[in-house]
Amino acid sequence: MRIFEKANKLEHVLYDVRGPVVDEATRMEEQGLNILKLNIGNPAPFGFTAPEEVIQDMRDNIVHSQGYSDSRGIFAARKAIMQYAQIKRIPNVTMKDVFTGNGASELIQLSLNALLNNGDEVLIPSPDYPLWTACTNLAGGKAVHYICDESSDWYPDLQDMESKITPKTKAIVVINPNNPTGALYPREILEGIVNLARKYELILFSDEIYDRLVMDGEKHISTASLAPDLFCVTFSGLSKSHMICGFRVGWMILSGNKAIAKDYIAGLNMLSNMRLCSNVPGQSIVQTALWGYQSVNEYIVPGGRVYEQRDFIYKALNDIPGISAVKPKAAFYIFPKVDVKKFNITSDTQFALDFLKEKRVLFVPGSGFNWKEPDHFRIVYLPQIDILEDAADKLRDFLSHYRQ
Repeated sequence: MRIFEKANKLEHVLYDVRGPVVDEATRMEEQGLNILKLNIGNPAPFGFTAPEEVIQDMRDNIVHSQGYSDSRGIFAARKAIMQYAQIKRIPNVTMKDVFTGNGASELIQLSLNALLNNGDEVLIPSPDYPLWTACTNLAGGKAVHYICDESSDWYPDLQDMESKITPKTKAIVVINPNNPTGALYPREILEGIVNLARKYELILFSDEIYDRLVMDGEKHISTASLAPDLFCVTFSGLSKSHMICGFRVGWMILSGNKAIAKDYIAGLNMLSNMRLCSNVPGQSIVQTALWGYQSVNEYIVPGGRVYEQRDFIYKALNDIPGISAVKPKAAFYIFPKVDVKKFNITSDTQFALDFLKEKRVLFVPGSGFNWKEPDHFRIVYLPQIDILEDAADKLRDFLSHYRQ
């Protein structure tokens, strides 16, 4: 029975991300209809490609990547990641503290399985990247969502966060830069979160997969760099910054006061050994990807694709009556708000379904990111501007007559 209970938890958490809206889009495609998919952060379908040097390294190394590696990863990959941690000012990191994974997602699940007993609680942002909630529930824990405040650039509400800490709370999850809002947290917000973790003796999990996709001259600050006295686990990877989601190259870094987490680290090592190792050909490109030419930097400055598409979709959405949006500073997502009173919306899933059926454009409703009100949805702005313009025109036309 327990396996079915876990499956039901997962289905419930991911219902609006992989549920009726995506199912309907799949059905429509099977009928031969073309669907514009603005629902998933996969750069490849929109013309983004990996740096040529990275592709060449994969080709050159694949013949030597046919056996298992150390469970944490090959030396060159972990060394490059450790050096990257030094650049990010993440303290007290050795080679033993770096784990490679088949994407950061695998390591998020592994880290929560090692930590949680039944009933343990983890503070997770709302809106969130739903994998965090799903993996917490699957590990037997309870996801407790703290509010991120749209009126304050989607920054975490520290008072709400503290009000939800209980004796059962084990960790705080920070997603920065944030998916789905595109927010980038300033030092004072991160210091506030660190102070709460310090006060209540909590682990910090910092999801920083978009740390190299930051715009407007802003700088990303690693949470762990502010917490040398705490135990932190930082997650990142190459899927987004190097446009290679399918290569599945991620990592986690243990840092800070590891002496207080000896048993937990032993659990991580055990689970890491159980899965043998991550994708070895993928590991072979980490050194080149992290320390070679960073082609992504061309995308995130004025004139670059991601930057210009961000500016376009932000203005286009705010020009639609009944829609408003905070300008994202990082990643390639925007999380607009819809006037539910104007359109009589009581279900964001129904709103997404109705738009899909009429205009053949797919986005994820806010409830897919554990946002409790039916008034938001996420758009991925990776397509070229002419495609985004067509999508915005369709949304404007749809809302000109839509009432739920």
